[in-house]
Amino acid sequence: MLTRRSVLLTSIAAGIAMQNRNAVASPSQPATPVNFDVPAGACDCHTHIHADPEKFPFFSGRVYTPEPASPEEMTALHKALHIERVVIVTPSVYGTDNSATLFGMKARGPTARGVAVIDEKTPEGDLDAMNQAGIRGIRLNLATGGVNDPSIGRPRFQAATERVKNRNWHVQLYTNLPMISAIKDLVSTSPVPVVFDHFGGAQAELGVEQPGFSDLLELVKSGKAYVKISGAYRASKLAPDYPDAVPLAKALIAANSDRIIWGTDWPHPNSVTPPGKKPTDVTPLFQIDDGRLLNQLPVWAPDAAIRRKILVDNPARLYSF
Repeated sequence: MLTRRSVLLTSIAAGIAMQNRNAVASPSQPATPVNFDVPAGACDCHTHIHADPEKFPFFSGRVYTPEPASPEEMTALHKALHIERVVIVTPSVYGTDNSATLFGMKARGPTARGVAVIDEKTPEGDLDAMNQAGIRGIRLNLATGGVNDPSIGRPRFQAATERVKNRNWHVQLYTNLPMISAIKDLVSTSPVPVVFDHFGGAQAELGVEQPGFSDLLELVKSGKAYVKISGAYRASKLAPDYPDAVPLAKALIAANSDRIIWGTDWPHPNSVTPPGKKPTDVTPLFQIDDGRLLNQLPVWAPDAAIRRKILVDNPARLYSF
């Protein structure tokens, strides 16, 4: 049976098929020049590295297999976007093995930070080493695994905050609005910052009145949560400019511009294995024009001072640049 999420990602694929049909199946590079002044120290707060699988094997329990995406390709992306800093996030395909993320961070140097995936078996010594390498948080990916039950999500969130509460780290969640509503009380009392990926899972076509969005806004307004206005193509089917995402972005920024960060979601993995394919079959990456995507930021935040907060100041605080 198709879940709502798989239907959504199928729609995403269909919505950008026109711009994909002549694309080479490799990580996207910007086709559109950036049309505004990107401030010095700007940060892309959501990327992934898919390293050579011979050297960095994927997790056997993964639900999809992405194409490779190297640190060199990421560097070319950010050079074109005039982006200096980056946050690399361990994707679900590696399970709790953060080697590829650490490899990407080392290749990038001091302008990189990372977000790891761990479990109860991860030793404290490993966390110490990752902290030294620039890891600044851990990610709970509830969405890719299809976890929608609060009785599972709540204890996993509590365990995550307990694990990092004595570090200068945060907990990042990839989930949906119903889950955010279900853990709102825990987020409000969290001992560490909480970061929600990709508009908190809000769907642009449902607008700002959709159930759960007010809870997300309340957490942002109170300063209890950050939101990444990233991966607009995951929230909206209206490629390539995603106009129906504008009200969501503006509402989040208006709630508290000190708690908003931005990211590309490069290399844009399609985390749903197509029908008839196995999770071990390679699923092509979405081909997204990140220059055009970045050019939406002045639409969402016309004030250059607010953009500086989103691109520079907030990431510097959260990731300790």
